Amino acid sequence: MKKTRKLWIAALVCTVMLTLAAGCGSSSTTSSTDKDKDYVIKLGYYNCDHMVAACVAKDAGIYKDLGLNVEVTGNGKVPEAMAAGQMDAGYIGTDGLMFAHMKGSPIFVAANNHISGSYYIVASNNIKTPADLVGKKLAIDTEAEKNDPNWVWMSGRLGIPADSKAYDSYEIGDLPNKYTAMVAGRLDGYIACDPWGSMAEYEKTGHILISNIDNVTDKCALCCSFALRQGFADEHPELAKKLVLAHTKSIEYIYTHPVKAAKIFANNYKVPVEVALMTIYKKTGGEGRTLTWVVDKNQINNYLTKASSLEKYKTTESPDKWVNTSYLDASGADNFDEFIKTKVDPVFPVGMSYDDWKTKAQEVDEKI
Repeated sequence: MKKTRKLWIAALVCTVMLTLAAGCGSSSTTSSTDKDKDYVIKLGYYNCDHMVAACVAKDAGIYKDLGLNVEVTGNGKVPEAMAAGQMDAGYIGTDGLMFAHMKGSPIFVAANNHISGSYYIVASNNIKTPADLVGKKLAIDTEAEKNDPNWVWMSGRLGIPADSKAYDSYEIGDLPNKYTAMVAGRLDGYIACDPWGSMAEYEKTGHILISNIDNVTDKCALCCSFALRQGFADEHPELAKKLVLAHTKSIEYIYTHPVKAAKIFANNYKVPVEVALMTIYKKTGGEGRTLTWVVDKNQINNYLTKASSLEKYKTTESPDKWVNTSYLDASGADNFDEFIKTKVDPVFPVGMSYDDWKTKAQEVDEKI
């Protein structure tokens, strides 16, 4: 009898402990899920066409479709905000991310975003040849020969001095202000990404002298990437994976719905739809498939090698320290090359003229 009683008590205690353990496990899981569900992801990008995937993912409903609550901020100081824990993710130039990481910022490349291309030296109509820029008012860094590899590469290919002292140089950080200043006659040229090259051509107020991409097959350098803050990725790994997936889906949307993407672009960047279309064309076909989520460290190393002539790039870190594609790999993203081959090449082959591309875009997507 005593033996039976002892066995019964032991069984009861075991059952209670298992029930409590199960309850604790269920509570923990629910708490974690609730934490993700209620979390508002803060994401930033710059007023540059390279980072159009941010506003497309928001306005095309991609974040919402994936169950993500994302607060998108344009034209902010993204690396600084991420370093301060005020942003969880952002679109950042290679230089900005790498140097921020070297200073201790807990951010890393989670996916590619844009390879070369769509970065220009733009000149007013008064400038007939590149040599005409020398001595003129130009919006570049006052020490561009030390700080801006793209300026050094493009000025070298144009045969004009890289030394900023050869020009009446002005530092104007805001890209639309550069364009406005040129239209008003206060500048003879500037260096910028699109839409501020296409805008000059569309309004016939200036022209693109050169792009930092040699030709449509020159995919040599990682221009800017989709970055995550380490703390956010550690605390919300499932959200991090979904956010990276949303980034890839946004790029797919831009390739396959160019007119819709252009309208979103125009609304967010405050430019005419035609300018947005010109910009989308360049990055999805005119200059090659420069929008991509595939991280190729060879492209990063090539960029750093080309930039190594500048003093500040001589002691840069290996990409291994600031690149982590594990969230991309686990996100369920499509294979980029297969996506291009099956969904894009048959409709918008590289080499199409802008007019042919625009006509086809309106056939497969929607009228302007």
